Amino acid sequence: MTVATGGGVATYGAVLRLPGLTPLVTVGFAARIPATATAVVLTLHVAVGLDAGFAAAGLVGGAVTAGVALGAPLLGRLMDRRGLRPVLLMCGLAQAAFWGVASLLPVTALAPASFAAGMFMPPAFSAVRQSLAASVPDEHQRPAFALDAMSTEVAYAVGPALGTLVAIALPGRPGLWAVGGAFVLASAALARLDPPLRLPGTAAEDRTAPPVRSWLRVPMLVALASTGAAILMLTATELAVVAGLTARGETAWFALANAVWCAASLTGGWIYGGTRRPPPTAVLLALLALGSLPVALGGPWWTVTLLLIPAGAFCAPALASATETVGRLAPDGARGVAIGLHSSALMAGAAIASPLSGVLIDTVAPAAAIAVAAAVTLAVAVAAAVVTRARTR
Repeated sequence: MTVATGGGVATYGAVLRLPGLTPLVTVGFAARIPATATAVVLTLHVAVGLDAGFAAAGLVGGAVTAGVALGAPLLGRLMDRRGLRPVLLMCGLAQAAFWGVASLLPVTALAPASFAAGMFMPPAFSAVRQSLAASVPDEHQRPAFALDAMSTEVAYAVGPALGTLVAIALPGRPGLWAVGGAFVLASAALARLDPPLRLPGTAAEDRTAPPVRSWLRVPMLVALASTGAAILMLTATELAVVAGLTARGETAWFALANAVWCAASLTGGWIYGGTRRPPPTAVLLALLALGSLPVALGGPWWTVTLLLIPAGAFCAPALASATETVGRLAPDGARGVAIGLHSSALMAGAAIASPLSGVLIDTVAPAAAIAVAAAVTLAVAVAAAVVTRARTR
C-alpha cells in the first residue's frame, strides 16, 4: 500500500477543490443527520413516550429499516429517470406528513406508517454517492469515497446523540416535529444544491436505462455482498461488545470504547483515501474480519477498547472500497438504481446481523456472534477475490 505523493492532506485538498465538491460534502453531511437520528427518536417515543416497551419500539424501528431497504432502489430508479429534485420534493412532503402526525398514532398504526416513511426517506446518502461516482474524475474517486465513508461515520456518531437530546428536551409532538422539520430542510438544501447525478455531457432528457441484466451481474452482486458483509461484521461486533460489557457491569464504558472504535475507523479511512495503490476490497474485507476476531476475547472495558482499534482501522476503508466498486460498475443510466441497491445492502447487513447476533449472544456467548460474522465476511472476501482475479485475467 503506497501513500500518494503529497500525503493525505494534499490528496483530500485536491478533491475538495473540485467544482461543487465542498458544498456537496457539507450539505450531504448535514442532510444525513436526521436520517441517522430517526431510529433513536422513534425508539424513545415508542418505548418511553407511549410506554409501549422496547419490543414495540424494535418493531417500529425494523419497519423503518425495511422501508429504506425496499425504497432505496426504487427512489434511485426515479432519480435516474426524473432527476433529483422531483424525488426530494416527494420525499420531503412524505416526511413532513409522517412526522407531523406520528405523535397521534398508536403503535399499531405507527409501524406501517414508519415503513412508508422509510420507503420515502430522502436519498441523502445515495445522492451524494451517485454524484461522486458521476462527477469526480477517476484519479480522485478513492479519496472522494473515503471522505464519504468518514462523513457517514461521523453522521452516525452525531445523529443518534442529537436525536437523544431532542427526544429528551422536546418529548412527544415537539421533538417529532423537530425531526420532520430537519428532514424538510435537508431535502430543500439538497434540492437547492442539485448535484450532478450523471456524467458530464449527458443530455438531461436522455433517461434511457440499460437493461438490469446487462450490469447486475456477478461482479456487482459481489460488490453489494461485500457492503452487506462489512455492515454485518460491524453490527455483530457492536452488539457483542455491548453484551460483554453489560455482563461485567461495565455498560457505561461502551461510549468510550465506541468513540475509540470510530476514531480508529476515521484514521483508517483517512489513510486509505490517501493511498495510491490500496488493497482491493477482498483484502480489506478479510482484514476487517480478522481484525475484529480478537474482540471476541472480551475482558474488562479497557481491554475491549484496545482490541477495537485494529477492528476499527478497516471499517471505513472496507466500506469506501465497496462503495467505489459499486459506483464504478454501475452504468450511467442506472447508477441511481445501483446506488439504491447499495443502500439496501447496507440495511440488509444490519437487519441480518441484529437477530442473528442476538440469538448467538443469548444461546452461546457474545464471542460466537463475532466469530460467525467473521466467518461470513471472510467467505464474501474469498468470493470477491475470486471474481476480481477472474476479471483481471
